[in-house]
Amino acid sequence: MEFSTERLTIRTYRSDDMQDVFHIYNNEDTCRYLLHDNWTYENMQEKFNKKLKNSVLTKDTALSLAVESHNQVIGDLSVWYTDMKDTVEIGFSFSEKVSGRGYASEAVSGLVRKLFEEFYVHRIQANLDARNKSSQKLCERIGMRKEAHLIQDFWNKGEWTDSIIYGMLRSDLD
Repeated sequence: MEFSTERLTIRTYRSDDMQDVFHIYNNEDTCRYLLHDNWTYENMQEKFNKKLKNSVLTKDTALSLAVESHNQVIGDLSVWYTDMKDTVEIGFSFSEKVSGRGYASEAVSGLVRKLFEEFYVHRIQANLDARNKSSQKLCERIGMRKEAHLIQDFWNKGEWTDSIIYGMLRSDLD
């Protein structure tokens, strides 16, 4: 999958993207609310290889996409099918150095449109750590609705955390 928005190119990963992606995921603040710890020099090749392999969205495989601006990867988008018919979950992470410029909203909004219009999904959802206010705001900015707040439902990084689920239907785009 590859597409462009007004300022961005969203595409599958290439082997020369590893350093840019490392700069996103070696940041402790970026990884604070993610399911994994920040990347290290020791594990970056292994972690990046997983993104390289995720190049096609199928019922059995996830899709990882690079968000590129001015020939630099500034963000990472992930999509995978859930167990529910025609439903996907999305995830996203962006470099701290581009925070506040609207790139995340532009990229995720473009992805959502692409998933509805070309993959004909019925529903898109995002499951967030409830402390992640930035991601909540992003979901709301692109038209997703907050559907649930689950209390201490997820054990992650040595603590129970709350989850917030956002959702969107194709009809929400109209």
